Amino acid sequence: MRSDNSIHLTTAAKRRHEFTRAKAIAALHELDRAGARITFESVADAAGVSRSWLYSQTDLKDEIRRLRAHNQPRHTTATPARQRASDDSLRQRLDIALRRNRELADENQRLRRQLAHALGQLRDTPPQTRRDPITIGPC
Repeated sequence: MRSDNSIHLTTAAKRRHEFTRAKAIAALHELDRAGARITFESVADAAGVSRSWLYSQTDLKDEIRRLRAHNQPRHTTATPARQRASDDSLRQRLDIALRRNRELADENQRLRRQLAHALGQLRDTPPQTRRDPITIGPC
């Protein structure tokens, strides 16, 4: 009968897990100390681990998210007034867009009428005198 060596496998797996965690924590601290951008991808690359493994480690995942949020650049300055669109400017753009929309709707109607007229003429024309292809006059 073979002896049970599973204790050695379990011990090796635990050591490997702790070593991997230590690498990830060290990489995270090094990136933070260097002022580098902290993302799951950057930590995974620096530690030599997979992103999915990082997501499975709750404490590391929370720490990455905390540092990422803490290091986000804060937009403390608002857009200067001269660069913001005024209400009049926005209304003018809306009026232009609505006018263009009406023009396109009118053009669509005109083209539909032309098409209907051409198809009606085609239907009224006897088969032997039909010309192919159908051409519609200039718009």
